[in-house]
Amino acid sequence: MILSKYFCPQNPRVLIFLALLISLAFSTIASLAVGSVAIPIVELIKILFDSSSESGWVQIFWQFRFPKTVTAIFCGATLAVSGLQMQVLFNNPLAGPFALGVSSGASLGVAIVILATEALGRVSIALGSGSTLIGALMGAFLAMGLVAIAARLVRNSTTLLVLGLMMGYGVGAVVNILLYFSSPDQVQSYINWTFGSFAGVTVNDLPLLCSLLGIGLLLSIATIKLLNTLLLGETQARSLGTSIPQLRLAIVLNVSLLAGTVTAFCGPIAFLGVAVPHLCRTLFRSSDCRILLPATALVGANLAIVADLATQLPNQTLLPLNSVTSLLGAPIVIWTILRKR
Repeated sequence: MILSKYFCPQNPRVLIFLALLISLAFSTIASLAVGSVAIPIVELIKILFDSSSESGWVQIFWQFRFPKTVTAIFCGATLAVSGLQMQVLFNNPLAGPFALGVSSGASLGVAIVILATEALGRVSIALGSGSTLIGALMGAFLAMGLVAIAARLVRNSTTLLVLGLMMGYGVGAVVNILLYFSSPDQVQSYINWTFGSFAGVTVNDLPLLCSLLGIGLLLSIATIKLLNTLLLGETQARSLGTSIPQLRLAIVLNVSLLAGTVTAFCGPIAFLGVAVPHLCRTLFRSSDCRILLPATALVGANLAIVADLATQLPNQTLLPLNSVTSLLGAPIVIWTILRKR
């Protein structure tokens, strides 16, 4: 009965969801076909449905295009969902993994792994390895733990945002110190990582990435009802039986898992987590998390693929993914601020 109320055929939101699904299908096909070597649509169909195909595009498709496209879909969806969770939890329209320091904490963990290996006398660790992932997750958990503590002590959302920004500056200072004592190759490796890219995930990395993000998305679905109670305010949520400390801890752990995993594999991807929830609230004219959570996942996946396609606009080089997502997301956030005055 609840689903029929929100997703009945007479509801215009159904048309928006269908449009998002169709656009995701088209953008996925474009992502698989477009690149330095274009793959015709007919060949894509042959490769997908004929495992014995001997086409020259088979290796390009399975080794590069397919992992990159799946990574963009999963990472875009999870960053958007994590941004929605944080905005509801902290009652802060500018909350997100990047703004409140989660991505910064994950970046510090990766920086320590990448830049400190030479000082420790170890072999350089490849980007995307298990050690890099552990470093990113630990950094994200630490940052989100500090944010959660600050959220309990500080009630003003603006103050909380400033604390998150200060945390980012502090992390940046530590990273700069590590950069100063690192070799040129390590510095260049870290700088390239900060640009962000969905293309760095290999076929071997894909099962681990999808498993971790899939677990995070399932946990997000489990918190939908509790998030809706928070929209009424913490006092009302407590009167309805919601344990605020337990819910805050669950969301902190979930967002840390999502943002830390994405940052470990793809680098710090900015603005998707902040901008997409606002875009969905405008599209669906609702704050109900039962509607917004699947909507943000779809819109986030669409924007991630569009951003990845935009990085390929130059003929002989690739634009930094982080710059493209910032160019897409910053106007949405600015428009939201001006619209709400």
